[in-house]
Amino acid sequence: MEISTLAVTDDVTCDDFLGGRVRVWQPRRGYRAGVDPVVLAAAVMARPGQSVLELGCGVGVASLCLAARVPELTLTGVELQPDYADLARRNATENAALFDVVTADLRALPADLRQKRFDHVIMNPPYFDRRTGTAASDHGRDTALGGDTPLTDWLDIAARRIGPRGYLTLIQRMERLPEVLTALTGRLGSLVVCPIAGRANRPPELFLLQARQEGRAAFRMVPAQVMHTGDAHQGDVESYTPAIGKVLRNGASLDIWP
Repeated sequence: MEISTLAVTDDVTCDDFLGGRVRVWQPRRGYRAGVDPVVLAAAVMARPGQSVLELGCGVGVASLCLAARVPELTLTGVELQPDYADLARRNATENAALFDVVTADLRALPADLRQKRFDHVIMNPPYFDRRTGTAASDHGRDTALGGDTPLTDWLDIAARRIGPRGYLTLIQRMERLPEVLTALTGRLGSLVVCPIAGRANRPPELFLLQARQEGRAAFRMVPAQVMHTGDAHQGDVESYTPAIGKVLRNGASLDIWP
């Protein structure tokens, strides 16, 4: 991962993203952000002046990486866990980002937030269905990876917050693609899926999805985005493909949508 730890305390570390353009405090133990929220941010087609809502923002990595690439965004994050939300606010201040973080359950958003619509809704929802897995020993990590909010609720809430012609962008595990497509059918249109494979010779484990409010284009699947060069891991040597390397080091966009 393109992350370097800058400082460590008993409870948190300060980590370097995008080659130092974004510095983020996050728990030393429990759930720690890695490459996935950075890739998510790179895939969001936001323009200066637009509004963005991130559901389940954690300590704010995706939103802050997006803010580093696209100026003058108005960003709002929703985070269930108070400790993570507090760190997200600290990170917003220290990165000079216009990022308002709300501590709330997605299923019980504050009234003022329920009245708002956004140009973009982004999310990296828990990858695992808690009903079919074993809970992690750390509560924060367990909530981030599984939690008790069904994926269908995440998608329903996201669809409700998207403004006219606005976009949903998410990253999720490949085995949950049928569930996502079913939940969005009749809600959003112009769905595009980009598989993400660790290497060219391996099946994709993740996917990025973009959907649009009032979109009418037919469903499309674009070529897979490959993360690493070569057929296998070759030791402690960076092997990111050129496109992914530019995303992780320089904050470049990931131009995958047709």
